[in-house]
Amino acid sequence: MSDQIYQAAQVRRAAPNFRVIAMIVASAMFMEQLDATVLATALPTMARDFGVNAPSMSIALTSYLLSLAIFIPASGLVADRFGSRTVFRSAILVFLAGSVFCALSPNLLCLVLSRLLQGMGGAMMMPVGRLVLLRSVARKDMVNAMSWLLVPALVGPILGPPVGGFIVTYLDWRWIFYINVPIGIIGFILVSIFIENIKGKASGPFDTVGFVLSGISLGSLLFGFEMSSREGEGSFAIMLIAVGLLFGIAYLRHARHHPSPIMDFSLMKVPSFGTSVIAGSLTRITQGAQPFLLPLLFQLGFGLSAAKAGQLVIGVALGSMAMKAFAPRILRRFGFRTSLLVNGIIATFGYVLCAAFRPDWPLALIFVILMLCGFFMSFQFTAYNTVAYDKIDPARMSSATSFYTTFQQLTLSLGICVGALALHGSMLLEGNTTPQLGDFSVAFLVVTAISIMATIWNASFSRTAGSDISGHKEAGAPRKEAA
Repeated sequence: MSDQIYQAAQVRRAAPNFRVIAMIVASAMFMEQLDATVLATALPTMARDFGVNAPSMSIALTSYLLSLAIFIPASGLVADRFGSRTVFRSAILVFLAGSVFCALSPNLLCLVLSRLLQGMGGAMMMPVGRLVLLRSVARKDMVNAMSWLLVPALVGPILGPPVGGFIVTYLDWRWIFYINVPIGIIGFILVSIFIENIKGKASGPFDTVGFVLSGISLGSLLFGFEMSSREGEGSFAIMLIAVGLLFGIAYLRHARHHPSPIMDFSLMKVPSFGTSVIAGSLTRITQGAQPFLLPLLFQLGFGLSAAKAGQLVIGVALGSMAMKAFAPRILRRFGFRTSLLVNGIIATFGYVLCAAFRPDWPLALIFVILMLCGFFMSFQFTAYNTVAYDKIDPARMSSATSFYTTFQQLTLSLGICVGALALHGSMLLEGNTTPQLGDFSVAFLVVTAISIMATIWNASFSRTAGSDISGHKEAGAPRKEAA
């Protein structure tokens, strides 16, 4: 019955252009992704207003990550129970309420509580937004739709620091949060008009114990990864990561005996999904390290201003946006397996070039290289995020989106951790008190060595994986009709 409801909803949804739905979801996700990174630049100014020292402001960042970790796993079950449109609109409203409270915060405690509320909305927005898209778009349009959806995920972290710098320099820091209000209101209206409210089939009681165990595990891991990038927080970060791993093991033991675990690891047995999670996670470690390493390289290694460094890293964002026009054609011509294999090597090599960047390089050349990095890496994630759902049953789609988003957030944060550890490890070996150009080169090589390992899993994709989504036809094989 649930499959018939799903198919009927697909037919009803044929009227709105898939680009409209993709852009609605992408706009909401861009608001969330930008906000997650734009705050870092404003922390010193906010610290002065609150009368606290700048390092103590880091809790404003980690409180948001903590909220994400706790609530992302529950998003799919909530969407099934109340409907994807209802939850998506509610997530936007919660995020907006948190943004307004952040802007009005008179002290650090109020800001932290507001960030927790904001993170709750963001946690529901990411996976449920993806679920809305998957339930609203025909399979033949999924590649195109996903290419639009991935732009904010790649562009937001890159644009965050320069946008934050501009706001702090020319406006009040509170505008970092106020700018979310008009975007969110427009998004809420468009969601109400164009997106239908589809409920999934509840498969069992809510996994309360699993919710607690996964929340502690993921919160500790994300918090630990984030703290590891800061000076003097190494021992605390290790303790948090250890706690996260212990509670993660406890969750896995619990999940084996629960009829509907909050994170369904049996999804990893679906070949295209499991392979995409593993290969995509390895690649996201590299991608997660870039917003941390590149600005530091340009400011500390090259001696550029924050504004100039921001102008350079915008090249990654421009390359990401340029990719969306090419992804459907490339995948139609070569298929997912070949495209992921070849493009994965090219994308990784692009970030290897970052290890060779030196102050005497023409800035225009560096900008072009970063554009190409953004282009190829954006294509890689478009392919991963699309082929992952190739064989997922519609009844399990909500669980799959929350599961995938959880690992996406975890590995992006792990990328910052790995980049910071590689940078500090090189400094320690070389006896440097401040990072030198050679230390940055080591860090870039370490994170790209991790992503090149994804090639092993890329090769394990079936040659026909996602063929009815991409429209690719293997030589000698009959073309499948697009669903």
